Amino acid sequence: MNGVPLPKWLLAFIVLLVLGVIGVNMVFFTVREDQQVVVTRLGKPVRVIRAAGLSYRVPFVEQLTYFDRRLLEYDSNPTEIITQDKKTLVVDNFSRWRIIDPLQFLRTVRDEVGAQARLDDIIYSELRLELGRKDLIEIVAKERGPLMEKVTQEADRKAKEYGIQIVDVRLKRGDLPAENLKAIYGRMQAERERIATQYRSEGREEAQKIRAGTDRERDILLADAYEKEQKIMGEGDARSIDITARAFAQDAEFYTFLKSLEVYQKSFKDKTTILLPSDSNLLRFLQQEGIRGAATNKGK
Repeated sequence: MNGVPLPKWLLAFIVLLVLGVIGVNMVFFTVREDQQVVVTRLGKPVRVIRAAGLSYRVPFVEQLTYFDRRLLEYDSNPTEIITQDKKTLVVDNFSRWRIIDPLQFLRTVRDEVGAQARLDDIIYSELRLELGRKDLIEIVAKERGPLMEKVTQEADRKAKEYGIQIVDVRLKRGDLPAENLKAIYGRMQAERERIATQYRSEGREEAQKIRAGTDRERDILLADAYEKEQKIMGEGDARSIDITARAFAQDAEFYTFLKSLEVYQKSFKDKTTILLPSDSNLLRFLQQEGIRGAATNKGK
């Protein structure tokens, strides 16, 4: 099936419409909020557009160069810096910056790659200058904040001639070279061992003091206990003697006889033969007990 050819006037209209769209796109352009544009005419800058919206240019004569208005970040490679006390420090830093004069930026560094190269030189020189005035301990532990603020101010002052504003420069890390770490760790270990030895010595000294104190307290307690023991024993012996004396006073003859029996009991053993005088109290007692025993048996 053959198609119906378009009328010539319609083809002409379509061609004019396409050319019109192309012409409009070549004349008018848009600028976003995060962009700024430098318009150049035959390679020479003529104006800078910072306001977002629709703008125009002369086709084929004026060219557009877009630059970012946002805050940019540059992360540099780690570099070695010598401190005031002749210590080598490996510094890894980053910076945040923005383009504040796109025309000057275009004339000096052309693009972001050229800007980062210039920033690397500026920031490294300022870091080397400022860190070289400080000892290692001051950089690591004491004055990092004020030090980096000063580096930021000086680097920003130098970057102004390139149309750049440096907002902040910070250290991500500052390390010693690998060949120095082993020696430092060795010194740290020796220092810790010295402190540990000192603590152990002080602990042993304190332990000796505690033991001496406890031994002294133990001796005092034992002496007090022995004194109390002797006092109680003396009081007991005194009471025993007193009771014995009172008992002896009530029946002296019986007490003497009882003591004699105790002596005989301790002296005699099984199957022991003894000779007693006729006036012996023991013999008289035994004879009386024998007579009592015989009478008792006879009565039964």
